[in-house]
Order: sequence, then C-alpha cells, then structure tokens
Amino acid sequence: MRNIFKPAEEEPLPDLEVVDPNDPTSAAPPTKTKWQRLWPVFACGAGLYSDGYLNGVIGTVNTMLSKIYPDDYKGTTAGKNVASIAFAGTVFGQLLFGWVADNYSRKFAMTASALLLILFATLCTASYGAGGSPNGLFTMLTVCRFFLGIGIGGEYPAGSVAAAEATGEIQKGTRNRWFIFFTNLMIDLGFVVSAFVPLVFLWILGDDLHSLRANWRISLGFGIIPPFLLFFLRARLHEPEQTKKNTMKRVKTPYSLVIKYYWKRLLVVSAIWFIYDFSVYSAGIYSSSILTFVIPDQSLYKSFGWNVVLNLFYIPGAFSGAFMSDYFGPKWTLVIGLVLQAILGYIMAGCYASLATSQYVAAFTVVYGLFLTFGEMGPGDNIGLVASKTCATAVRGQYYGIAAAIGKIGAFVGTYVFPTIIKSAGGEDSIRGNQAPFWVSSSLCVFSALLALFFVPSIGQDTIVREDRLFKEYLEEQGWDVSQLGSGDEGSGGSGVVVVDERDGEKDGAKI
Repeated sequence: MRNIFKPAEEEPLPDLEVVDPNDPTSAAPPTKTKWQRLWPVFACGAGLYSDGYLNGVIGTVNTMLSKIYPDDYKGTTAGKNVASIAFAGTVFGQLLFGWVADNYSRKFAMTASALLLILFATLCTASYGAGGSPNGLFTMLTVCRFFLGIGIGGEYPAGSVAAAEATGEIQKGTRNRWFIFFTNLMIDLGFVVSAFVPLVFLWILGDDLHSLRANWRISLGFGIIPPFLLFFLRARLHEPEQTKKNTMKRVKTPYSLVIKYYWKRLLVVSAIWFIYDFSVYSAGIYSSSILTFVIPDQSLYKSFGWNVVLNLFYIPGAFSGAFMSDYFGPKWTLVIGLVLQAILGYIMAGCYASLATSQYVAAFTVVYGLFLTFGEMGPGDNIGLVASKTCATAVRGQYYGIAAAIGKIGAFVGTYVFPTIIKSAGGEDSIRGNQAPFWVSSSLCVFSALLALFFVPSIGQDTIVREDRLFKEYLEEQGWDVSQLGSGDEGSGGSGVVVVDERDGEKDGAKI
C-alpha cells in the first residue's frame, strides 16, 4: 500500500513507453498552448453547470410559485411533480446518452444534450396555461422539466466521459484537478448561482406577487445562457485519438464479455454513488433546522440569502478535493472525505440536542457546512472521476451512465426512506427523530469508505490508456477480434498522450 502522504506521482515508476512526438495518432502537437489543451475539457465538462443551476433554482422557483398560487400549487400533486419530475428525465437521459456516446460519438451526444437544455429551459421559462390557467401552467412546466431532465442526464455520460478523455493532453500531475474543476465544481457553482440570481432580482423587483411572477421566469431563463454558449464551443471539438482508436461504434458490442469483465467494478462504483446520493438527503433536515432558527418570520429575503450561504459551503470542499485528488489520488481522497464526513455526521447526530437551538445556530451552521464540504471534497469530487476512469473507452459512456443513474435513484430512494426512519425514531419534532438520519448516513459513509478502500482500484494520471490496453488484452484472450476497434478515421484530429505509464496505478488497491 502506497504512502498516502506523498504525492501520487512520487511513487517509483516502471519503464515508460516514450511515444514518437511526430506520430499524430499518439502525440499532442508540441505547439499547443495551455488554453488549447484546457478548453476541450472545459467544453465537455462544464455542461454540468446546468445540472447544478437548473436543479438548484427549482427549489426557489417552488417557493415563489407557492406564494403566487397558495391554493393551486403549495402542497399539491402539481407542486411535487414540477419539483421532482426532472429526476425521472435525468435517469433516462443518463442511460440513453451513455449508449449514444459509445455507439455514435461523444461530440454528437454532448451537442444533442446541449440542444435539449437550450430548448426546454426556454420552454420552461415561457410556460403558460391556456387562458392563463394555473393548472395548465403547472402541466406545461412538468412536461418541460421532464425533457429538461433528459438533457441534464445526457451531460453525465457524454460530457464527463469526454472531459476525462480530453485530460490526456494536460500536464501529468494536474489532470484530475482540471477534470474536477470543469465537472463537479461546475455543478456546485451552478447551485450557488441558482440561489443568488433569485435573490438579486428579489432585491431589484421586490417581493409582491407581480414581481415574483417576473422573478421565477427570469431565474429559469438564466439557465438558457450556459448551454447556449457551450453549444458553439462543442461544435469545434474533435474526438480524442484515444477514443477514436478504441471505440466499438462500427461493430456490435460484445456485452457478455464486457459484463463478465466489469460487473464487479461497476457494482462497487454504483453502490458508492448510490449511498452518497442516498445519504445526502439527510443534510436537508439540518438545512431546514437552520432556516427555522434564523428566519422565524419566513422572510423571503432572509430565506433566499441563507440559501446562498448554505450552498457556498460546497465550493471550498470541491476546490480542495480537486488538488487532493492529484496529490493523494482519487481513491484515497474519496476515502478521506467519506471518513471525515462520517465523523462530522456522528458529531451532529450526537450533539443535536445542544446544537439545534437558536443560541448555537452559528456553531450549528459551521458544523453543517463542514459536513457539506467534506462530502464534496471526497465523494462529490471523486465518484465521477472514478466512474469515468475505471472502464475502457469502448463502453465508458454506458458504464458511467449506469453508475450515475443508480446514484440518482439513490437520492430518490432517500427521499422516501428517511422520512420513514424519522417517523419510526420518534418523529420530526423529536430529538431522536432528527438524530436518526445522521446515524444512518454516517454509518453508510463508513461502509462506502471500506468499499472504496478494498475494492476500488487506484487511478493514476494515465489510467485511461492503461485501462484500454488491459481491456484489449482481455478481448484478445477471449478470441474477440480487436482489429474491429476504432472509428476508421484515426489520426485525423485530436491527440493522445505523449508519455504512457503502462502500469500506472497497479501497485495500490484491489484489482477488480
């Protein structure tokens, strides 16, 4: 086991295969600037900002719609559908676009998901019921939010996978952090902005009903701009050479061999993602407690303002976790974050009776914020990185899409299971009832850390290249003709990795 207190790149390295820099199928043009190497990663991964913004803003929009339509919306089926229907679309989009990314191209999948985001974010903003009917408005919002969810879901297997592959041109020792900056940090930034935009327009327009009608549409409308800008960047993208050389889009994918080779690893990665999203739901209980203490008069200004503050806690965790991922490696950063989050969760549960009072609301907020920070530093930053780099290029989109979809299902299951846990422990008005979710989620964090420690392989800077080589060797052993791999237009654009560490990451951790 490697010393986790040394940078991952300080481990003894085996002999390296130095690839001819004049070979266009494997070497990045030496004249490329840093920005030329970074912008493809940004163009691929930054679409996840829309996930953070469009999912985050709907909570504030719900609050405004509840004020505008107290009888028709608040506490009704229509209100619940508008808030949650995007979940179903996201799961469907993750599975669908995972298949599209592998069987057509990453570029096509990313472009299509961006178009869906632009179209249905626009339609959500312009939603209107026939004759001004509130029910017609809610129906329109529900339908549009479902298709918007498909576009959001498409960003995971298409954008994240392509971003991971595009990091092959970035300097070794920094690849993980740039992937995280342009994926998970984008999601968190989206959450922060989604909380801040409605607050700004509340300051500008006021909180009367007429102003709130304008505010919720403007807030949704701001979600159109990022995918619109990314669409033009993505139109200029080329498939990375590593992707071109290893795709199976010209042949029928041997799913029986793929499942035999990857099912254990996919099961572990999916389980960690499921548990993380499942457990994160419990944090909402503490968010509600904080808001109850600091906003007893339910002021919209204070509510929106504190929503910004709480979302800001995600940023330092995501930022610090990005650097830790390069220094310690994604596996160890994932484990460290899970353990620290479990410790904070146990503290919050054990001290709930003392912390959950108006006298100690500041301390409560800080501990709660650290809980969010450690969650982003560990699993928030690294579970997507693990999912995108522990599978061969040929099936990476589907592998990632399945893991991400199972994670989303975990969040959905949590919304039903945790209320039951609270009720059985004494109810939401009791100390034991509010402690119970954090006892459960913290214990699940420990379980996830053990799964990662013993069953997740280590991920180095060149793991994608190594994984493709091992998978190709496996297919050859099984009698599958590996000459079928490739898109047929290798060498026509993009680039590979200049220096390849063929055994990167094999020393540390179990191999599944």
